[in-house]
Amino acid sequence: MSNPVIVTCAITGSIHTPTMSPHLPVTPQDIARQAIDAAKAGAAIIHLHARDPQTGLPSADPALFREILATIRKETNAVLNISTGGSSRMTLDERLAAARLLKPEMCSLNMGSMNFGLFPMAERYSEWRHEWEPKFLEATRSIVFQNTFADIEAILADLGDGQGVRFELECYDVGHIQTVAFYRKKGLLKGPLFLQFVLGVLGGIDPAPEQLMHLKTTADRLLGDDYHFSVLAAGRHQFPLGTMGVILGGNVRVGLEDNLMIERGKLAASNAEQVSKIRKIVEELGHRVATPDEVRQMLQLRGAASVAA
Repeated sequence: MSNPVIVTCAITGSIHTPTMSPHLPVTPQDIARQAIDAAKAGAAIIHLHARDPQTGLPSADPALFREILATIRKETNAVLNISTGGSSRMTLDERLAAARLLKPEMCSLNMGSMNFGLFPMAERYSEWRHEWEPKFLEATRSIVFQNTFADIEAILADLGDGQGVRFELECYDVGHIQTVAFYRKKGLLKGPLFLQFVLGVLGGIDPAPEQLMHLKTTADRLLGDDYHFSVLAAGRHQFPLGTMGVILGGNVRVGLEDNLMIERGKLAASNAEQVSKIRKIVEELGHRVATPDEVRQMLQLRGAASVAA
């Protein structure tokens, strides 16, 4: 019997800005509420970033993360996953501060440095709610999103060995899978691995079915059967490629971090709306969505009791 399908929901991220959607959660209360609703709709993993509650600017403030996690934990047993990516404008220490303090059972880990181009989105808007928004997007034209081998090793040692964190290994191109395989061979990553194939970011692999197959066949060749994969496709590709990932035996990530729409020309009213849509697709394909405790067993997580509230 095949495993149930893991649905991850990425609640707010650091890519979209408040001008782009009135439904993008910004305050700790709104982020937590949307996370709780997404979990109730079927998301077993909640992927978390924080934002300045006044401006919506991506924030690494551990106090904001603490408030978000404490609120979510009161109402759901979902796996809480703190991003170590933050944004390309944060230092490594800033990106790790919340995870170091709050000791979640899962964190994301970007598997390589890359160009991470958000600047084309600035061309779609002529008026902005906040002055920082167009500057933030345009800055990605000249900033490299740094995740060097040394950075990866520091995160693996600090959070992995030091705190027993398991990782959502974000692979934006096939070379990132080679990096996963390298650290698995070195013993710094241990299975079962959880790979997040990320398609559609400018600077990474493009969102085409052929590329998803390329990512999967590369992972099969390099990692054998000691991994699970999930599909994250940006924008309008979220549901088609996510569905393809499920058909291929994988899992799926949705959420307003990755896509603001629920269908062509219509903004998603919430993260839960996207989770409900992908859950219906998963179930109509003859599968069921995994519970948080099933995810903990599949990925060998240490359990929610270890999360600092």
